[in-house]
Amino acid sequence: MKCVIIFDHTNDVIYSKYDEKFIEHVKIFARNQGLITGEESEICANVLVQIFSPIVTSHRIMNCQFGNSYTSIQCQKDINLTFEDYMGYLFMYVSNDNSFTMAKYLSVCVTLARYVCGPNILILKTDENKANLMTRLIDTWNYLTLNDQAIFIEAIEQLLVNVDLTKTTVQILRESVDKLQNLTEYTKIHGLLMVNNKFLGLYSTQKAKDLSSADILFSILLCEINKNEPKDNSEILNNSSHEILLSGNDQTPKCIPYNIYIREICENINLVFFIETGSAVVSGSLYDAFSNLHSMQLVQIQRNVSTLKPAFENLDNSIKKLFEAIKKLKNVSLKGCIENLGGVWEFMRKKYQEFIKNRSPEALLRAESLTCGLLDGLKELLVLITINGTVLLNDTVFLEHLGECTNWVCEKLSSYEDFLKVKSLKNFTLGSSSLTIHKYLEEFPGLVHFIYVDRTNHRITAPGIDFNTEEIVVLTRNKIWSMIKFAQLHLNEGHTSIIWKDMTFSYAYFLWFEDVSGSPLKPTVSPMHFNRSLPIPGTFCDDYYRHLKEACFPKMPPQKIRCYELYTIHLGLVTTQCVLEHTRRLSATIWELKGHPDHPIDLL
Repeated sequence: MKCVIIFDHTNDVIYSKYDEKFIEHVKIFARNQGLITGEESEICANVLVQIFSPIVTSHRIMNCQFGNSYTSIQCQKDINLTFEDYMGYLFMYVSNDNSFTMAKYLSVCVTLARYVCGPNILILKTDENKANLMTRLIDTWNYLTLNDQAIFIEAIEQLLVNVDLTKTTVQILRESVDKLQNLTEYTKIHGLLMVNNKFLGLYSTQKAKDLSSADILFSILLCEINKNEPKDNSEILNNSSHEILLSGNDQTPKCIPYNIYIREICENINLVFFIETGSAVVSGSLYDAFSNLHSMQLVQIQRNVSTLKPAFENLDNSIKKLFEAIKKLKNVSLKGCIENLGGVWEFMRKKYQEFIKNRSPEALLRAESLTCGLLDGLKELLVLITINGTVLLNDTVFLEHLGECTNWVCEKLSSYEDFLKVKSLKNFTLGSSSLTIHKYLEEFPGLVHFIYVDRTNHRITAPGIDFNTEEIVVLTRNKIWSMIKFAQLHLNEGHTSIIWKDMTFSYAYFLWFEDVSGSPLKPTVSPMHFNRSLPIPGTFCDDYYRHLKEACFPKMPPQKIRCYELYTIHLGLVTTQCVLEHTRRLSATIWELKGHPDHPIDLL
């Protein structure tokens, strides 16, 4: 049973997605409660509101008045509910899974909604195209996490090719991006090549803001969606296009407006252009204003000056920064919106200051009465700063130039297509016929599978496994996925080194740190001390590993710390000492497979 529902501040349903098991369960419950009669095939939003409104209201009261809302509820028949609040919208997930898995899945849904809508999730109710994209993204995430170990572990798999081909790929991307930049007015562009969801190359213009690993993972979802869409015969329109708000590489997401164009060069080889259509500074300031307004709405209910004052100061600062950033743009089309927004905020600002100074209940009520007006102004501004992207989607001249660039890349890569397609199917395997790989793996007798992740850039190196071949009899997808889940669950509890066994295999997981020179670093603060205060392990929703570095090394800049993970599966007869020795040598020599050296470390 699976169901995702998003409620607005009035408890109305603005988006829902559920399976047949949920429909059948709710039908029975609704009939017993007298909410429906007959044999309706679907469940209307009104029924969902009546069923879940008491729980949603209770959650909001606990959150707003006490700042201590529950994150999950366990019900009869092994049905669990998980909650996450985002910008005043309550996301709820109903399933039979455990609370850890459900919390992680719901965070993914929140992140997908942020990419599609930014801070204004209400768009999912008013824009059918956005709602459909949200549904397809969730379905695609479900599919890939069941079939791709890199996506399941929230890392990016690098296609292992020789140095010459890597250089050639980057050069082709560079020339295509420069060509597009010269033909159009846009100067912030990224060009990305993906082969069967594996990273081949990336080139960015000098002014372009760095993409995060989460942004690249999101583009993989779009490529997968594009693969299943019907193609137009026109070469110009043969690019799938999306208006998306990317997070960027900052510690907090900034919802930067981008147009993303995807061209399938040939089967499973995708060229992706990211074109920034707005200002990253304005987008970041606007996102902060939304976030601080939401925090203000939560604390003002409590009528507590000690909590309201810092919330007010944060909101005031974020709106000042927003106005300053927009002023530098000199965009005439924003003038009316900014004047209205400024007028509303100036009045609210005075009333908040009056309450803080005199404890006047009337002043606070007057300020609260205009909160919706301020929120509407921010939503209007969000539409205006992303409208360039909408215009770009319909600009035939731009699309012609884009078609020229994509066709040029197709021509330049044509001689490599067959090799890349074959390579992507089996990046390398433990049974590979490659002499180099075979010789390398001979040094690890009993090793069945491994996954190595560089958490500095979230790149994964792991053998591919075809579960449809007769060679794979005992090692199943479920065993690999269960190993990853087990390790992440214990990592969430602060354990960074684990070895365990079942009847067939011996499993191991290690996480460690190095400095920039490759020397091992021992955490100054143990992960066991703050395990519950960190996000769930992963990178798509929030970079857990960045938070982990900051917590373990509070006096050291995170960019000077490297973080690595290694999962291994050995035959059960292999001793623990042998597993430890293999993990040491794997981490020290993995560069032989990757094609570039990493510094060796002593794991334990």
